[in-house]
Amino acid sequence: MNRNRFCFFLPFLLLLSCTNQMSKTSPTTATSLPAFDKEGHRGARGLMPENTIPAMLKALELGVTTLEMDAHITKDKQVILSHDPYLNPDHVLLPSGDEIPAADAKKYVLYQLDYEQIRQFDAGSKRNPKFPEQQPVKTRKPLLADVIDAVQAQVQREQLPQPFYNIETKSKASTDGKNHPAPEEFVKLLMQVVEEKNISEWVIIQSFDVRTLQVMQQQYPHVKTSLLVENPKGIDWNLEQLGFTPNIYSPYYKLVTPKLVEQSHAKGLKIVPWTVNKLSDMQQLQQMGVDGIITDYPNLFQEL
Repeated sequence: MNRNRFCFFLPFLLLLSCTNQMSKTSPTTATSLPAFDKEGHRGARGLMPENTIPAMLKALELGVTTLEMDAHITKDKQVILSHDPYLNPDHVLLPSGDEIPAADAKKYVLYQLDYEQIRQFDAGSKRNPKFPEQQPVKTRKPLLADVIDAVQAQVQREQLPQPFYNIETKSKASTDGKNHPAPEEFVKLLMQVVEEKNISEWVIIQSFDVRTLQVMQQQYPHVKTSLLVENPKGIDWNLEQLGFTPNIYSPYYKLVTPKLVEQSHAKGLKIVPWTVNKLSDMQQLQQMGVDGIITDYPNLFQEL
């Protein structure tokens, strides 16, 4: 190749090299978040047993763009869906079908049990008393891997748009080693499942625990993150504690004001409040300019 030809092709070769390198280090940047994110909280907690496969499939049926869920780790290092660190007697029954005695309300800690033990409990036949519209169905606390398989099969079968998975790490410093592993191990186990299922670009990792998000930023910077907030200290204080700018700022919905929306957007953040269960509140937040809503009742999105 003569010098003139080399000079002509050099910019192209450099661009190709940079593109290949970006695909290795930041494979998810090309997948944009929804313009308005409709998230089903714990699947569709108001309609089906929370954090179960039936709840996720119901949310899909209702057209959510994102499935929100909670992750815990079992004694044998499995990633399962659960909000509580123990089997909650409010909506979980013993393998026999009997109620969990009040004296044992927090006895069955997930991190102290193997998944084979946990899966024997009925996590759906007892309707959560806080959600009278919830449809009881006998089911179990599922592995994250099984949830992903069920969702992806439904997407393919029904030719649905690919949803995002908004997965919360349920951890805090005071219960490290008791209710869950330390942040590094928690994130490693969670991301092993995500990567095995090849859905990294469709995953958001959210948490109130800034430590797990910091591990994500250090080790998996290509994966989207969301900071959950329930304190009134403001966006600047919360981002300072986090130490970096995530993709999403996710406050309790009563903390949202037009000023907070403006501040979030000025920082390049999407703002997606939780957990909004009244249509009137949804409409008010939408008018403020939020970028999405997390709700127990994804059927309400059809009325927005």
